Amino acid sequence: MTPEELRMFCLEFNASAEEFPFGPEASVFKVVGKMFALSVLDAEPLKVSLKCDPDDALRLRKDHPAIVPGWHLNKRHWNTVTVSELPDRMVRELVEDSYDLVVSGLPKAERLRLDRP
Repeated sequence: MTPEELRMFCLEFNASAEEFPFGPEASVFKVVGKMFALSVLDAEPLKVSLKCDPDDALRLRKDHPAIVPGWHLNKRHWNTVTVSELPDRMVRELVEDSYDLVVSGLPKAERLRLDRP
């Protein structure tokens, strides 16, 4: 997955937006103001930090050396993924899981507006 493919995939989700609160180099992808992905898209290797269920986060880290505790984030709830070391399909699933986890924490009215009950 290329940096542009990652960026475009993150922006495909309902109400997703790209912001730069940490400076122009760090893309922060949010849904209704809540972050679900963080990446420096021009970094080598390409990495993305994603929200994750704490139990799943531990399992993923154990099973995949390319997945480590979130860098500069709450390590219980965030993983940092080296994109080039995982299949594109898995990266897409992890991004979608992160988006869904963030949406699940939104008020019901917002979830319904996003078509994600």
